[in-house]
Amino acid sequence: MFSKVTIAAISTAYGTSGVGIIRISGDDALNIVDTIFRSKKGIKIKDKKTYSITYGHIFDENGITLDEVIILKMLAPHSYTGEDVVEIQCHGGVIVLNTILEVVLNRGAILAEPGEFSKRAFLNGKIDLSQAEAIIDLINAKTKTAMRVASNNLNGMLKYKIDECKKIFIEILADIEADIDFPEEDIERLNNKEILVMIDDLNSKILKLLDTFKNGRIVREGLKTVLIGNTNVGKSSLLNTLLNTNRSIVTDIHGTTRDLIEEYYNMGGIPLILTDTAGIRETDDIVEKIGVEKTKEAIKNADLIIYIFDVMKGICEEDISNLNSLDKSKVIVLANKLDLLNTNSSIKKEEINKRLDDYRVLFISATKKIGISELEYEIKDMFFDGKVEINDEATISNIRQKVALEKAHQSLQSASLSISKGLPLNVISIDITNALVNLQEITGEALDENIIDKIFSKFCLGK
Repeated sequence: MFSKVTIAAISTAYGTSGVGIIRISGDDALNIVDTIFRSKKGIKIKDKKTYSITYGHIFDENGITLDEVIILKMLAPHSYTGEDVVEIQCHGGVIVLNTILEVVLNRGAILAEPGEFSKRAFLNGKIDLSQAEAIIDLINAKTKTAMRVASNNLNGMLKYKIDECKKIFIEILADIEADIDFPEEDIERLNNKEILVMIDDLNSKILKLLDTFKNGRIVREGLKTVLIGNTNVGKSSLLNTLLNTNRSIVTDIHGTTRDLIEEYYNMGGIPLILTDTAGIRETDDIVEKIGVEKTKEAIKNADLIIYIFDVMKGICEEDISNLNSLDKSKVIVLANKLDLLNTNSSIKKEEINKRLDDYRVLFISATKKIGISELEYEIKDMFFDGKVEINDEATISNIRQKVALEKAHQSLQSASLSISKGLPLNVISIDITNALVNLQEITGEALDENIIDKIFSKFCLGK
């Protein structure tokens, strides 16, 4: 078990709601609750069966009733943390929750640190580290697709894949160790060719997981999408149209947007982090200059750059210069205000397409919502080959997991090279052992305690 110390915290979001929950975990959880709770029938919580629900009232040290509550009891090891856990479900007012929590702390519990309940669940073997990370991803999910990815990993999809690889690792290492320790024994051993086949199988599984990272990261974190272009070309209008709200100020005055405006947009399961930026132009306005510098910084960090220009004015040399300074693979160009293009529209479009032959170009009207569905398809095609699909397989969605897999792959490549050079088995086993350790970092079986602390510190209080 993790600790004899009993911890407590409010597990529901801060604010006013119908119901609030205070979670208590540890050896003294039942005793603490029995000193402040009185059931309708006078039965003690420690005498109730596990997974039982009891109605009654919470009292302070002076015997004053604080609230009517429901107590949920879960005995170790069959609880979230693997310890005795009691949840007090009370009314969701801020004062009510804080007052009851204070009474619990006065009875001997200590305030839980952020993520400490989940950390205890991990250290007590209830979940592995990939599942713990999936919990915070599930809480932070901005779309149903992100929720599904997190749910898959929480249900052990990634753990299953890692365990599958571990079995192959252990088989190889056991055989190598037997050959090193008992060279004279007449036992059946894997030959180098068989080991290479198993290493290739491992590499195939690892590379398949690594292939899920691009989509997994986008679904988890969102596409950092920057709307750029000259002043008054419709960047703010496009943002407002996508969000279906007046989030950005829209006027005919140039330079209205001075600062970065950031919003989330759920595009068919893909969370877009939309950033409306100051128009790129030379200006003597000090505030606007700062906005332009922020725009340039946002461009550097963007996954997707949507460059917008006024189709009525056509593509100018300044636009071409701006586009040439960008990474083409990240750019979609929007010729905006299509609804105003009444005469010679086909000629105008042909001229623009010719000048921007190397770019993805769409003709839209942000205010009239023309071309918006085409824009969404273009983004999906650019990043997901036209369709966002998340199956029930494991998905790598954070950089820590990706780095661990890359290290495992490199170690296996080194092992393959050692075998081809005819190096001794003890040299080969070092690379294979390193690859196994790298893989175990994902599930937390081999990981520095400081890194574990850092991961759980990102959790909210009470989880």
